[in-house]
Amino acid sequence: MTIDRTLAPSADTGPQAAVATALPLSPARWLTAVIRTTRPRQWPKNLLVFAAPFAAATLGRDDGLGYALLAMVAFGCASAAVYFVNDVADAERDRRHPVKRNRPVAAGALAARHALVLAAAAAGCAIAAGVVIREPLLIATAAAYLCSSFLYSARLKHVPYVEMALVTTGFLLRVLGGAAATHVKLSVWFLLVCSLGALGVAVAKRYTELRSLGADAAAHRPVMRWYRPGVLRVGQLLVGAGMLATYLMWAASEDTAARGWHLASALPLAAALARFGVLTARRTIRPVEDLIMRDGVMLCCELAWLALFCAGLYAE
Repeated sequence: MTIDRTLAPSADTGPQAAVATALPLSPARWLTAVIRTTRPRQWPKNLLVFAAPFAAATLGRDDGLGYALLAMVAFGCASAAVYFVNDVADAERDRRHPVKRNRPVAAGALAARHALVLAAAAAGCAIAAGVVIREPLLIATAAAYLCSSFLYSARLKHVPYVEMALVTTGFLLRVLGGAAATHVKLSVWFLLVCSLGALGVAVAKRYTELRSLGADAAAHRPVMRWYRPGVLRVGQLLVGAGMLATYLMWAASEDTAARGWHLASALPLAAALARFGVLTARRTIRPVEDLIMRDGVMLCCELAWLALFCAGLYAE
């Protein structure tokens, strides 16, 4: 098996040149490149399929856990398909990025044609999951995720603000897919909290990219030329405040023993949002997901929120 591998540019060829050559690739190295392209660090996003059953304190149907796990697999396959296509489309720009140039397709560790074949297979598996359990809504949410994500990769990622809305939609469709698979009904408050939380992450992504890359941000992601750090920062703070306010209104609307616990859980949630604001204000090339999942203070706030939220569910 051989692949086209891009070598580092030499002084004679210039910074944008690439030299292709055939290098042998073992099955183990090829598999490693495939797994890296599916972004293992992003896999925890697919746990959002459990958000509706968790918030409702019910799996919704017999064998609900199995259905939720299948939904998680479906969105794992769907997101993998998107990453394969996205990395092929963005290979040239990724090579100019300080971190993304190490992605397998950009670095030449995974051939573009292999990535596209794998994308088709992963997309087929995502749709097949809903077919297997005869759940039209899971098929619809997985298909909507694939369509919106492919449109994003093909064109809409260059449209300011629309592209952030599509990133937000990707999070929300996972939540809807989990609810569809388990037959858990969603409340309006729940959807608002989830939507604002996802939008906050999307805005923070663009803000940290612009802060860390500066004028070079547009070379990697052309849409960045339309954004301004100050506007994104204000947007992030407003969305965070809106999410907290919505969460408080949801908790206050409860008429069970859970209300006190859930109102109290707003305190660590507010602390987590404040910490997130501090972390994203720093110049960093770390993904936003790392700031959420790998910072000690953030993790403590998240665990405190989880403990109080679960205490409310138990009390109810």
